[in-house]
Amino acid sequence: MLTAEQVKTHWWRAAVAVAAVAVVTFSRDDPFAGLFALVPILVWCAAARSGRAGVVTGLVLLALLAWFVLPRELGLAGPWVPAAIEVYWLHTTLAAVVCAIGSRKPGPWLLPAFGGFVVTGGVLVAGWQEAPSDEGVLPGPAQLRIIEDIDCGSGGCWRVAESTGDHAAEVWQAHLTARNFTPAPALDGVTRFCRTTGLLVNHQTCAEVRPLAPDSARVEWYVE
Repeated sequence: MLTAEQVKTHWWRAAVAVAAVAVVTFSRDDPFAGLFALVPILVWCAAARSGRAGVVTGLVLLALLAWFVLPRELGLAGPWVPAAIEVYWLHTTLAAVVCAIGSRKPGPWLLPAFGGFVVTGGVLVAGWQEAPSDEGVLPGPAQLRIIEDIDCGSGGCWRVAESTGDHAAEVWQAHLTARNFTPAPALDGVTRFCRTTGLLVNHQTCAEVRPLAPDSARVEWYVE
């Protein structure tokens, strides 16, 4: 049973860990990336010494976690929004640096940083020709009836949303614009919208909006 002194000394561990788990619950589009991002902060909460350095380092790790998870899940875009793949290697490396500074023992934190690069390679290989995730395209406009599908070709796979409803194409264009997609050069006469994230490595998702009739449209999206 914990004593009052132990609670007073170690309360920050539980508080930071719970806050980190709360942040990761927002990682709906890339849940594995969110769970992986939890590892450094949970290790720190379990292994760090108590005191001001432990609390401050834990809060820095929490802020770092929020930066790598929340902007993307909120549909934001731009060069300051980390891409999901950067969670595995860049976030892990930065978190290892923060932990090394906080503990003043850099050696033990080299392993998590190396592990982040290994996992990054595995994720890239596993998802080489897989269809993209929702990527901010879905959930689609609520006023449309949407049927989802996946198509594949020699260059990989892409997601498809067949939609019906009044002014379907225009509704999709407004939806993508609201999700921080911007107009891109048309491809074979088809309207395109793209969104880019990534601090050091660009991750660009493009969606093509094909009007089929006044009340139907087909949206295809892929990662370039």
